[in-house]
Amino acid sequence: MPSSFSRRILLTGAVSLFYSSTKKSMASDTQNNFTQVERIFQDAIKNGKTPGAVAAIAHKGQVVWKGVFGQRALVPHPEAMTWDTLFDMASLTKVLITAPAIMQLYERGLVQLDMPVCHYLPEFSGQGKQEITVRQLLTHYSGLPPDLDLSTPWIGRNTAIQMAFSCTPIHPAGEQFVYSDINFILLGLIVEKLSDLTLQDYATQNIFKPLGLKRTFFTPAPTLSSTIAPTQYDEKGNLLRGIVHDPTTRRMGGIAGHAGLFSCADDMTRYAIALLNKRAGCSSPFPLKAETLVMMSSPQQPAGKTDQRGLGWDIATHYSTPRGDYFPIGSFGHTGFTGTSLWLVPQTDSFVLILTNRVHPYGKGNVIVLRHDVASAAALALEHL
Repeated sequence: MPSSFSRRILLTGAVSLFYSSTKKSMASDTQNNFTQVERIFQDAIKNGKTPGAVAAIAHKGQVVWKGVFGQRALVPHPEAMTWDTLFDMASLTKVLITAPAIMQLYERGLVQLDMPVCHYLPEFSGQGKQEITVRQLLTHYSGLPPDLDLSTPWIGRNTAIQMAFSCTPIHPAGEQFVYSDINFILLGLIVEKLSDLTLQDYATQNIFKPLGLKRTFFTPAPTLSSTIAPTQYDEKGNLLRGIVHDPTTRRMGGIAGHAGLFSCADDMTRYAIALLNKRAGCSSPFPLKAETLVMMSSPQQPAGKTDQRGLGWDIATHYSTPRGDYFPIGSFGHTGFTGTSLWLVPQTDSFVLILTNRVHPYGKGNVIVLRHDVASAAALALEHL
C-alpha cells in the first residue's frame, strides 16, 4: 500500500497532468474558434487578393489569436511572411500619429478644435478656406479636395506645403464628407509649428517612446530593408521597399501628416491595447487622457450629417467595412491604402489588426472583402470566449 507521501506525489502529478491537459485543450479550443478567420486569409492569398498577411485579434485586453500567412515578397524572389515583418502603414499614420499629436496639443491648451485653421497657419486663407476649422480637418468635413495635384512632376516638401496652402475647396466647409489627405498634411504642419519639432521628432518623443514602441518610425534605415514588406514598383520601375508607397508623401521626402509611418504587429498590438486600456480609464502608458480618447472615437461630424467620423477615426462611413457585420456602432477604426487596417471595439475591449502589402507587386490586390469577412468571423469567434 502506498505511503501517504507517495499518495501525495501521485495526487500532485495527477492534478498537474489534469491542468496541463486542460490548458492545452483550452488553447486548442481558442485556436479552433478562429479556423474560419484563418480560412479567409488563406483563400484571399490563394485568389491573389494579397501576397501575405500578419494579423492579430484581441479580446478583453488580451491578444487571443495571431496569424501569419503567405509571402512577404513575390519578386524579385519569394520570401515567406514573418510575424516581425515591417509594413508601410499608409493612412493609419493619420490616426496613430497626427490625430493624437493634435489632441496632445489640445490637452495643453495650444489647439482649439473649432478655431479656424488659418489662426495657426495664416498662409492657409482665401477662397473660403478661412472658414475651415481644425475639427473639420480631423473629421474630413473641410471641403478640401482628396489630394494634392500629382499630374505635374513637382517635388519637395516646400512645394507640397505651398500647394496645400493655395488649394481651392470643392465644397463649403462643413457641408460634405470628403476624405482628404490634404486635411492631415495641414494638421501635421500645425503640430510642427506649435511644437517647434518635425513631425518625426514629435512622434518619437511624445508617442513612440511613451508607448515603448521599438519598431515604429518614418523613413526606416536601409539596414531594415530585408524585414520590410515591399509594396509596388514606382513610375521609374523601382520596387518600393522601405520607401513610402504614397506618392504625395514620397515627393515630400517620406514624412507627412497623412502617410509615411512604418510599423509591425508587435508595436501595433501594444498601441491598440494601451489605447483601449486608457480609454476605459485603466492604467496605461497611452499619452492622452481617457476623456480625450472617448471624444476622438465618438461622432464629431457636423450636426445632421450621416457620415460619422471621430477626430481622425472612422465610425460609420463607406470606409467602415473593417467593422464587419457584427461589431457594434460605437466601435471605430481606420484603413491604409497599402492593405493595413485596425478596428477597435471598446464595448468588449477587443480589436482586429490586419497588416498586408496587398499592392505588391503591381498594385492589383484588394483586401476590402477580406477586412469585412475577417471582422465578421472574428466577432462570431469572440462570442465563444
